[in-house]
Amino acid sequence: MALPPQPAHGADASGCGASPPSLAVIAAVAANGTIGAGGALPWRLADDLRRFRALTTGHAVVMGRRTWQSLGRPLPDRQNLVVSRDRSFDAPGAEVAPGLDEALSLVRLPLPAFCIGGAEIYALALPRADVLYLTEIGRDFAGDVRFPAFDRAQWREVAREPHTAPPPDGFPYAFVTYDRQR
Repeated sequence: MALPPQPAHGADASGCGASPPSLAVIAAVAANGTIGAGGALPWRLADDLRRFRALTTGHAVVMGRRTWQSLGRPLPDRQNLVVSRDRSFDAPGAEVAPGLDEALSLVRLPLPAFCIGGAEIYALALPRADVLYLTEIGRDFAGDVRFPAFDRAQWREVAREPHTAPPPDGFPYAFVTYDRQR
């Protein structure tokens, strides 16, 4: 069962004020850190996709250019923000910003904004995120994109929901929520 979206602790729902908008990171990560292979997810987990949709619908999603290109279209019922250093990059149905700060300044929907990848954008977002929504996959997968290393001591696990992938794969995975330690 998917968890309902929740504003990060201390988030101002308007996104206005002195502090930058609240930011959440959402990712599915294999045991070896893999998050992608050839522009796609290297696994098929329908429950993970349902959770992603439930958490991010009605919010802004911030992604890098390659993630945008892998999706092939804007995600419905969300404000799609694409970070690209290429000022001529066009993303029909999305807003393009040259950096994470600029993308976050465009957020108009309720907080938190969700960083949905890829690796470079995750690396920029992790130091600023208030909450991590990870699908931790209990096996290694081959791939060419990895989730960036982060200091787990800065995070407190607040929820864990274990699952097993359906046959024939049958690998374990868990929906895990972490709040930043303050």
